[in-house]
Amino acid sequence: MNDYDIEETQRRVRRERRRQELHRRQRRKARQRKILVLSCAGICMILLLAAGFRLIMGKADPEENTAKLPRSREYSEKETLPDTGTEAMTEQDEPLEEDRAEEEESKPDSESGKETELPFAGGYTAEATENTAEVDEESALSAHALLIDLDNSTIVAQRGVYDRINPASMTKILTLLVAAEHITDLEDTFTITRSITDYSYRNDCSAAGFDEGETVTVKDLMYGTILPSGADAAAGLAYYVSDSLEGFTELMNEKISELGLSDTAHFTNCVGLYDENHYCTIYDMAIMLKAAVENDLCREVLSAHIYTTSSTEQHPEGIELSNWFLRRIEDKETNGEVVCAKTGFVAQSGNCAASYAVSGNGKHYICVTADTYSSWRCIYDHVGIYQKYTE
Repeated sequence: MNDYDIEETQRRVRRERRRQELHRRQRRKARQRKILVLSCAGICMILLLAAGFRLIMGKADPEENTAKLPRSREYSEKETLPDTGTEAMTEQDEPLEEDRAEEEESKPDSESGKETELPFAGGYTAEATENTAEVDEESALSAHALLIDLDNSTIVAQRGVYDRINPASMTKILTLLVAAEHITDLEDTFTITRSITDYSYRNDCSAAGFDEGETVTVKDLMYGTILPSGADAAAGLAYYVSDSLEGFTELMNEKISELGLSDTAHFTNCVGLYDENHYCTIYDMAIMLKAAVENDLCREVLSAHIYTTSSTEQHPEGIELSNWFLRRIEDKETNGEVVCAKTGFVAQSGNCAASYAVSGNGKHYICVTADTYSSWRCIYDHVGIYQKYTE
């Protein structure tokens, strides 16, 4: 059995384990839902009995009820509430326009609808300096490794940064970014077609788990593209935005050109399938991730550890999706927090990943690695790089 057959067998075993784990979680959630329903029913029954008891007692003592009426009426006519001394708000007490404006300015950016301003340098270039280190093998075994300091747009450490690779499912970072820039309604829906499920199955891709004929939200497609690296979700986004995979790929290459990467990067699909003409460098991928992190929606999706899709006829309880890179690295010592991440694998490029992290003293970094022998080794390469080269 050659290496490819071994890797193929491992992938099938992993998919079967994920499927079994998903079924176990769905059964557990179903049991929890039943317990919740029964608990709520019991509480409602107690409340109904209490209300009935109070009603019976009220009818049995009409003089007490009559005595309470004037007091209730008294409260409604006063400008102060009982026992508090707080003035009751009347129509004349509503905030003035200038007060509303002041309140709006004091709201967090997320509430006022403003774009979050990220505290690192703009632009889409990073330069090596005399202090740029060569990534050593004690820190990472990946054939290609890169760490960029976003605060001053410099390369902190590198290895094989400008070599051409197939980015595998790291491609979906750009897929997400292009979709986010063309979508206006996250609650709009899209129906998964037979061609999409066939595309995912035919190319032996990982999938979010949507069924043919299932109608899902655009938001579900976005999370399904990143967390489980679902080809079905990525293809759904492509068809939703451009009505075709080819049309969406054109938008991806336009974005690559906009970022100044067209001399070294070119994509032929939105999933990350191997193709001689589907390539970039890990430096290019770092720049794509930076652009995605600067987009509020993309950053939200790329930072999610777990997400449950909307209820549908095929999946009434939704599908629980996980970003396993983030979940596995969150308890490792990285001198800070790894906030966003996307992994990938094809035989020609090995295991690879791109991540964004904030160090303990508030500095911002992007790390990209490619071509190592396992998903766990990929995680430990990022841990090693963050440990040694970040502040």
